[in-house]
Order: sequence, then C-alpha cells, then structure tokens
Amino acid sequence: MFIHLGGEKIIRASELIAIFDISVEKSSKISKQFIQQAAKDKKIEHIGEEECKSLVVTQNKVYYSPISSTTLKKRAHQLLTN
Repeated sequence: MFIHLGGEKIIRASELIAIFDISVEKSSKISKQFIQQAAKDKKIEHIGEEECKSLVVTQNKVYYSPISSTTLKKRAHQLLTN
C-alpha cells in the first residue's frame, strides 16, 4: 500500500513512522533537535512549492508535506483498516 504525501511524492505505508502537524517543529526542544539532526544528515525533503502543513517521518527521511496532518492520517488509517 502507498500514501500520497503531495506533489508527486508517494511512500510505502510500511515506511511510515509518524505524521505531525508542522507546529510540532517549534513546540519542543526535542523536536527541534530531531529536525536539526535530520537536516545535518541530509534526510529532509520538501514536497512542492506550497506552504508546508505537516511533517511525515519515515524510516529514511523526514518530508515536509503541503497536505494537512489530519488528511494524511485519514489516508494512512484507511490503508491500515482495509
């Protein structure tokens, strides 16, 4: 199964670890450190030119998605329950 993250980016559902609202990026010291380390390791990918609304954490990358975390969670939930 696959999840569309926006633009032309699709990931395997099995790679998905977490989906967060973009506000989590600034909400805690730990999340800031996590994002900084991912950036240092070149494991961040921005999807499209639109404003980022969510962070999608996978086994290999962190994606900045223009699709809301609520919508992405619904998509993931539909895949997991079918």
